[in-house]
Amino acid sequence: MQSKYKIRLLRANLFAAAVVLALWTPAAPPLAALVLWLSVGWLFITALLLDFSHRRARGLPWQMLAGGLLLCLVAAAPERHSMLIWVFAAVCMLPQKPIAIAFNASAALFSWIMIAPFLSRPEWLLLLSSLTILGLLAVSRTRQLIDINGAIQQRLRLIPGLNLWAGEQLLRDLAREQIRSEREAIYAEIIVIHVKRHQLWASAQKLCELTYDFENVYRLNGTTLVLLLLSRSPKEGAQRRELICSALPEKLLYHHSPLMDVELSTLTLETLHTLPAQTLGSTP
Repeated sequence: MQSKYKIRLLRANLFAAAVVLALWTPAAPPLAALVLWLSVGWLFITALLLDFSHRRARGLPWQMLAGGLLLCLVAAAPERHSMLIWVFAAVCMLPQKPIAIAFNASAALFSWIMIAPFLSRPEWLLLLSSLTILGLLAVSRTRQLIDINGAIQQRLRLIPGLNLWAGEQLLRDLAREQIRSEREAIYAEIIVIHVKRHQLWASAQKLCELTYDFENVYRLNGTTLVLLLLSRSPKEGAQRRELICSALPEKLLYHHSPLMDVELSTLTLETLHTLPAQTLGSTP
């Protein structure tokens, strides 16, 4: 998977950029050197923590930090760091929220204003027009990547080989399982589990390991999982629920309800997410 998505190459590029900035610091003014070392540290930490996963969709606007560091570098020594203004075109190519795009575009504009006094009129006009064209091309590319990423997130099976599904599939499965439970006298239970964002994928994988192949786990959002549990009786269902929940991280919140008590005609993913929850380990 790493070779396919070239994570090693991306990590190497980040390290290389950090080394280049580090070599640039000895002759820099004190303020510029401080910002350079902050940038070096950020690049090194990002490279070390980099871990691509097709299961994750990080929504935090970290791209604003990259734009902010670039703006600070240009502001610290515009005559020395003027070439860094071209990096804003690369930053705008990163998939990001509209607020991050607006921030980085504003940072690029302010950087151009600070560099303009050191250029002749034709030069700063050419710089502005070139940055505008590159920025528009970058934003159009960004929108394409966001659309692709959104399509990936809406896949039904989220992890190949595991019974982890998107929330949209849950609404399709509940009606079928409700009919089957009534026909075959099977006790079915729906369990809504609230986890911390960083615990989501580990908890989802653990749930898939603790359930049978014919039972599914669903991801509603970045902090909510749903388990459709099938048992021979309510007593067995309660035992299995306690066993499964005890294997998950502590201090989780969950809600459980017999599937036959669920009113499917009014059920939505939003109502599932807002069901009253109890602390893991407390009595129902």
